[in-house]
Amino acid sequence: MKEESTTYSLNLGGQIVQLGEPEVMGILNVTPDSFFAKSRKQSESEVAQRAEQIVSEGARFVDVGAYSTRPGATDVPEEEEVERLRMALATVRQVVPEALLSVDTFRASVVRRMAEEFGPFIVNDVTGGQDPDMFPLVAQLGLPYVLTNTGATALPLEFAQALHKLRQLGQCDIIADPGFGFGKTLDENYEVMRQLPAYQALELPLLVGVSRKSMIHRLLDITPDEALNGTSVLHVMALLAGANILRVHDVAAAKEVIKIVRKCSSTSD
Repeated sequence: MKEESTTYSLNLGGQIVQLGEPEVMGILNVTPDSFFAKSRKQSESEVAQRAEQIVSEGARFVDVGAYSTRPGATDVPEEEEVERLRMALATVRQVVPEALLSVDTFRASVVRRMAEEFGPFIVNDVTGGQDPDMFPLVAQLGLPYVLTNTGATALPLEFAQALHKLRQLGQCDIIADPGFGFGKTLDENYEVMRQLPAYQALELPLLVGVSRKSMIHRLLDITPDEALNGTSVLHVMALLAGANILRVHDVAAAKEVIKIVRKCSSTSD
């Protein structure tokens, strides 16, 4: 994380969001089965409390998900996902209107419906565009899009092809996500972490989501509840490799990591 690093920006419905310094995206799961139990919030009061916590601890973005993507998760019908998101997004908008929204979904139809009701947000699609309607839709609506690498290497051909397709459609605001935990073995996750600086060649904002994931607790033979220390270690490595956004469960801890790494990386006159 260097002082002279590239400053990126996102156009969020006409609001220009500068990413001059690393930002934090707090996770808010409106699900009963996400892998980290403490992130599950299902009632309006729980969602409101979690949203307020995320923002008060210093996160700029709130990432709302209503469909768990953990291995073996229960399938969620579209209408159920929509109802969960509708309640959560309305609540977040009400209690922390200053927060920038991200919606974690792989369904283009859900993106369209939520955009019609709640206005612009970042689309966080962990499938890398598996829904054939997703790329044309985000380009049409002008929504910032998180392109997730579901391959086993840092920059596989499929990721490059997807990026090219998005750009051909006129999509301007693209965020690269190395996709830790998606389509990768334990060793492949760590190889991608070692190769993280390669993403700088794309000249895109880089989002890293390693918070309490299995690449940590499987390696250390611990539980997700015990994986905060390992998460912080990987956050340091990600920041040094150029990460612009950390997607996390523990906002306060991530903000501390950013502050320390930034201090160590700065130069004095």
